[in-house]
Amino acid sequence: MKKQLTTWDHLSAAPHRSLFLVGALQGVITLIWWLIDLAGRYAIVGAAPVWSIAPTWAHAFLMTYGFFPFFILGFLFTTYPNWMSGEKVKPREYMTTCLLMAGGVLLFYVGMLTNKPIVMTGVAIMLAGWSVACYILLRVMMGASGTDKRHAMVTSVALLMGWLGVACYLLWLMTDSWALLNFSRTAGVWFFLLPIVLTVSHRMIPFFSSRVLEDYVLVRPYWMLWLMLICTVGHGVLQLLDIMSYLWVVDFPLAICAFYLSYRWGLLRSFSVSLLAVLHISFVWLGLSMLLYGVQSLALLLTEGQLHILGLAPLHALAIGYFASMVLGMASRVTIGHSGQPLVLDHFTWLLFIGFQSAAIVRILADIVPAAANMTPMLYLLAGLIWLGCFMLWVFRYVPIYWRQRVDGKSG
Repeated sequence: MKKQLTTWDHLSAAPHRSLFLVGALQGVITLIWWLIDLAGRYAIVGAAPVWSIAPTWAHAFLMTYGFFPFFILGFLFTTYPNWMSGEKVKPREYMTTCLLMAGGVLLFYVGMLTNKPIVMTGVAIMLAGWSVACYILLRVMMGASGTDKRHAMVTSVALLMGWLGVACYLLWLMTDSWALLNFSRTAGVWFFLLPIVLTVSHRMIPFFSSRVLEDYVLVRPYWMLWLMLICTVGHGVLQLLDIMSYLWVVDFPLAICAFYLSYRWGLLRSFSVSLLAVLHISFVWLGLSMLLYGVQSLALLLTEGQLHILGLAPLHALAIGYFASMVLGMASRVTIGHSGQPLVLDHFTWLLFIGFQSAAIVRILADIVPAAANMTPMLYLLAGLIWLGCFMLWVFRYVPIYWRQRVDGKSG
C-alpha cells in the first residue's frame, strides 16, 4: 500500500517549500508590525507602541536579515547542485536551517514585546541557522564536479558577509556600539543582499530569456559583473567611512552597467512573456536606484554636504524596487515550475506585481516631491499598505502550493 504523504512530507520535499513558506509569512508579519508602529508614531491611528529596541533598527534587521534570506536560501539550496553538478542538499539540512531561522525570528518578535535579552536569543538562534546554511552551501560548492563556480563563489562570500552582519547586530544588542550597528546595516545591503541578487540576476535573467525568446543572443559579460561588484563593495566601504559626497564615483558606473545589461538582455522583448518580464522590470530598478544614489551624492558634493535632496528614496528604490520585486518574480517562477504547473504567470499575479511597483513609487515620492512634505507620514503608510495588500494576495495564491503534492505527481 502506498504511504499517505503528510504535510511535513510535502514541506520537506524540496528546499524552497519550507523556506519560501516562512519567508512569505514573515513578509506579511513584519509589514503588519511596521505599519502598526508607523501609524502610532505619526499619530495616525492609536498611540506609539513601546518596543524593547529602537523600531527603526528592528525594521532594518527584519527586512534585511529576517525576510530576504529565507527566499535566497530556498533558491540557493536548489540551484547550487544544478549550477555545479554538485551533491543535493539533504532534507534534514535545509529543514534544520529553516527551523532555526524561523524560531529565531519568532523570538525576535517576542523579545520586542517583552525584553531585549529575548531579542538577543532570537538573533543568536538565527545566526546558528545561518551557520548551518553557510556550511551546507560551501560543502556543495567545494565538492561539486562542475568547473564554472564563479557565480557560486560570489554568492558564498556574500552569505558569509551576511553572517557577519547578523553577528555584528547581535554584538550591538549586547554593547550598544554604534559602529557594530552601522556595519550590520551597511553590510546587509552592500556586502550581502546586492551582491547576491545582482549575481543571481547575471546568471538567471539571460538564461531564462534564452529559453523563451526566439533568436536570443545570450549576453553574460563577466568583466561587467566584476566591475559592478567592485562598485557595490566600494559603495559600502565609502558609506562606512561616511564619505557620502563621493559615492557617485561608484554609483554612476554601476547604474550605467545595469542600464546597459537591461538593454542587451532584451527588456522590451521580455514583455511578450510576463513570467520573464517581471524579472527584467525588477532589474531596471537597479539602474534607477543607483542613478538616484549618484544624484544625491553629487548634490552633497556640490553643496558641501548641505543638500540631502532625496532622503531614503534611493534605498527604497533598491530595496522595494529591485530586491523585493526580484524576490517576488523569482519565487513565483520557482514555485510554479517546481509544482509541476506550466511555466506561465497568470494575469492575477501579473497585476499583483504591477501593484507592487506602485508601492516602490509611492515610497520614493514621499522623499523626492517637496509638495508631498506635509503628507510624508501618510505616504509612508500608503506605501506599506500597498506592499502588504499585494504581498498578502501573493501569499494566498502561492503558499498553499508548498504543503501540497505536485500536480504532475512527481517528487520535489
